[in-house]
Amino acid sequence: MEFPAYLATMPMHAITEIHGEPGLLARFRLEIEAFDEADRDRLTEALDLAADLHRDDRRVREPYLNHLLRVSIRLMHHYQVRDVDVIVAGLLHDAVEDHPAELAGLAPDTGSDATPAALAVLADRFGARVARLVAAVTNPEYDPGRDRDEQYREHVAASLEREPWARVIKVSDFTDNGVGVIHTVGPKVTRAATKYRPLVPVFRDLVARPDTPLSASVKEHIFAQLDLAEERFSAILDQPG
Repeated sequence: MEFPAYLATMPMHAITEIHGEPGLLARFRLEIEAFDEADRDRLTEALDLAADLHRDDRRVREPYLNHLLRVSIRLMHHYQVRDVDVIVAGLLHDAVEDHPAELAGLAPDTGSDATPAALAVLADRFGARVARLVAAVTNPEYDPGRDRDEQYREHVAASLEREPWARVIKVSDFTDNGVGVIHTVGPKVTRAATKYRPLVPVFRDLVARPDTPLSASVKEHIFAQLDLAEERFSAILDQPG
C-alpha cells in the first residue's frame, strides 16, 4: 500500500480514519527509524507480541492494535521519548490486563491468578523494568460492591504516584481515550466521558510534578490535550440533548 510522503506529520486519528492499521504500522516504522538496530528489533518484537495477543480484540470500529500503536507513536513523536523500555511498555500496556493467561501460557480459565505469571513472562522477554511499568498501568480486580469508576481513579492515582515513567505511558493512553472520545460511537461515548472526565485534574497534577520525566514544552503540549479532552467531555455531558 502506498502512503503519502506527509504520513509522518499526519494526526494519528486522521491516519486511522484514512489508512487504518496499515497506515499506523507504517507510521510506527517511520518513528523507530531514529533508533539503532538493536532497539528497533526490540520494539518490533514488542509490537509483534501485542499484535498476536490482541489479534481478535476490537475497539468499537477498529482493531485494538490501532490504540496500542497510537499510544506508542505518541510517546515517540509528541512526548519525545527515546527510552525503549517505556515504548515497549506502551505497546504492551494492556497485555497483562486483557490476556494474562495467554501471555503466561496458562489455561484460559486461570483468571486473575495468571497476572503474576504474565508479568514474569514480560520480565523474562523484555526486562524487569518493562514488567514493572506494565504492572503499574494494569488495573487490579475491583470490589464488585463499590463503584468501578471510583476504584479505577483511586488505582490510577496510587499506582502512578510511585512510577513517573508509568505516568507518561498512562497519559498517552488517556489522551487516546479522552481526546479521541469523539471517534467513538454509540452509548460508549457517554460512558467513556463519564469515566475519564474526573481524571483530567489528576493527570494535570501528575504531569506537572518535577519528577515527571518530560520537557517543559512536552508538558505544555499535554496540558493543551487535557484542555481539549475536557472540552469534549463537556460537549458530551453538559450540553442539553
